[in-house]
Parts: sequence; C-alpha cells; structure tokens
Amino acid sequence: MYPVHTTTVSPTAAERPRIGERIIAVVNRDPLTAPHAVRNDAILAACTAALALALALLVDHGREPDALGWTLLLAAHVPLAWRRRRPLPVLLLVLVPVVPYHALDNNHSAPVAGSLVALYTVASTSTPRRTLLLGTVVIGTTLTVNALTNPDGFIELFRITGWVVAVLVFGVDVRFYRQYVASIVERAERAERTREEEARRRVAEERLRIARDLHDLLAHSITLIGVQTSVAAHVLAADPERLDRETVAKALDDIADTCRTARGELRTTLEVLRDNGGPSDTRGPLAGLDGLPDLVEAARLAGARVEPAVRVAGPVPPAVGAAAYRLVQEALTNAVRHAGPGPAVRVDLREQDGALRLSVTDDGTGPTPGTTPGFGLVGMRERARSVGGTLDAGPREGGGFRVTATLPLTPATPWEGTG
Repeated sequence: MYPVHTTTVSPTAAERPRIGERIIAVVNRDPLTAPHAVRNDAILAACTAALALALALLVDHGREPDALGWTLLLAAHVPLAWRRRRPLPVLLLVLVPVVPYHALDNNHSAPVAGSLVALYTVASTSTPRRTLLLGTVVIGTTLTVNALTNPDGFIELFRITGWVVAVLVFGVDVRFYRQYVASIVERAERAERTREEEARRRVAEERLRIARDLHDLLAHSITLIGVQTSVAAHVLAADPERLDRETVAKALDDIADTCRTARGELRTTLEVLRDNGGPSDTRGPLAGLDGLPDLVEAARLAGARVEPAVRVAGPVPPAVGAAAYRLVQEALTNAVRHAGPGPAVRVDLREQDGALRLSVTDDGTGPTPGTTPGFGLVGMRERARSVGGTLDAGPREGGGFRVTATLPLTPATPWEGTG
C-alpha cells in the first residue's frame, strides 16, 4: 500500500470575499442574531478598555485615575461583552461606574469610547422613541456631572452633547438601513418563492394536459382498433368457406389507418417533452374543428350512426377548437364503447352568444351499472375548464347519454395553440 496524499485547494483571490463586501455584510447583519456575538463583543470590550487605559495615561496628565478610578474605568468596559445580547441593561451597567468615575474628576476622555459603543448599540437596536428617551437621560446625566465637576467648561459641554447626539443619530440611521436591506431581501425571497411556485404550477398543468391528451388519443384509437378487429374476427369466424376477403381487407386497412393517425397525434402530443435544442420532426398543432369529419367517419366505421350538425361561421381560437375536438372525440369513443351496437349519435356544434356550444347525445344503454368509472368524464371537465368553459354529462330521460359543453371563444389560457 502506498500513502495517499491529498491536496487542499484554497480559494483564489477572486473567490474570496473582498474586505469591503465583508464589512457591508457585517453592517447589514442584524446585531441581535449575529453569530459569535459574545466572543466578538468581548474582543471589542478588551480593545476599548486598552484604549481607555492609554488615554488615561497619555492625556490630561493632571487627572490620572487613582485605584478607585482605575477600578471604575475597567468595570465600565466589562458589560460590553454582552452588548448585543442585552443592549439596554449593558448601557445601564456601563453608566453605573462611569458616573462616579466622572464625579471623582478623573480623566474624562478615557471612558468616552466605551460609553459611546454602549449608546450606539442601544440606538441601533431599539425603537426611535426609546432611543430618544435614553438619549435625553444620558445627555441630562452627562451635563449634570459636567456641571458639578467643571462648571466653566462650556466648550466641553457642547462637545459632549454633540458626540452623544451624533452617536444616537448614527445608530438610528444604521437601524433604518438594516430594516431597509432586510425588507429588500425578504421581497426578493418572496418573489423567488412565487416564481418557483408558479413554475411548479405550470409543470403540473402541463403534465395534466399531456395526460388528458394521451388518454383521449389512446382511448379513442384503441376503441376503434378493438371494434375493427372484432369485425374482422367475426367475418373470419362466421363462414370460413365463403370468406369475404374484401371486408377483412377493409377492416385491416382501417386498423392500419387508425394506427398511423394515432402515431402521428402521439408524436405531436409528446413534442413538448423533446429537447428543443436538437432537430426534431416538427408537426403542426393537434386537429381542431376541421378534424371533426374524420372523427365522425371513424365512429361510423366502428358501427355508430353519427349525425353531425356544425354551425360555426367565424374562426375559432386554436385552444377552443382543440378542446372541442377532444370533447367530441371522447364523447364518440364513450358512445362506441358503452352505448351498445349501432347507436344513433347526434353531434351538435354551434356558435351562440360569444361561446361555442357543444352537444353529443346517443340513444344507447349507457355505461354498465356497477362498473368503476374511468378518467374520461373527469378529463373532459378539466379540458373544458382549461379554456374557461363548463361541461355537463349524464344519462338522458328515456335512455341514452348526453354530453353538453359551453366554451368561451375568448379563453384566458396559457396553452392557446398547443391543442
């Protein structure tokens, strides 16, 4: 066995986030939910404490803190480690040692950084009303302590007030900016979810449409083939000595024609599943109203006595024509299958009040009671709804079955022209 050496590929400089992008990400992040908050704030507290010690030693040499002053100064920076966990309590805990520290007239510059950090945290995480109230309290307390320790320091008074106001305004502005960024991100995520849901809905509708087309096509073709095969078998078995070769040949030719038609329509139906990038045998849309004569002729060959009545003057939208074609196809298929031998079927199609009104009636026996219903009627209703129409189907009074549908001629459908 030879040792296997693995090499860790580090991201290139272009793949690593830039410093500016990382800073923007930190600014945009909600401070209350940021990871490693306590650890990072503890580091910040240590840095501000070191800065305070340096200022106490290097600035204003006449006011170096004594032992109590050093204790108060360091104690004021300890709560900063939890500033993002509990902003308001941390500010109060910072002010508790800072107020006596200033009252003892120690170096007034040393605790400024820590106090402003705590004040900024409250301003950037609290409501504007609470920020205004706290700012008033902090400014009032600071001015009171400054008036007691340095009554003549008007410049110091304005400087302290300006810093407090500037920090408060900056904190509130950062808070509003974070809310604005969060709202943009939330809207973008909602839009993305909406697009995904719309895509899933369209995929489901397309799958349902293809399932309906396959059901109508295969049920119609298989029914016709079954009837034509029965005719050929009957001729062969009725009188083998006096074989009617012409009738058998016609039945077989009808079966071949039905297979060719079904194969062409099947390829057209499944065209949407093919790769559009490569060459394909492109065919036109599925038949519309101009294909009704072929349906009538096929039903007549299967033994039905079909009487068509089509009264449509103007052009029909492709989606509505395809829906009407499929409804008539399924209705004729059901009549051939369930109405009994030689049923009389009437197909009535007319344009009335801006809609295409369809009616297919037969005088047969209808479906056998107690049998499990198929998907034919369900698919017909779905197809009518797909173009904004309605469909009713059921037994007729006095026998037979009726299918009626109303299809608007101005449908709001995304599949117009696909059949």
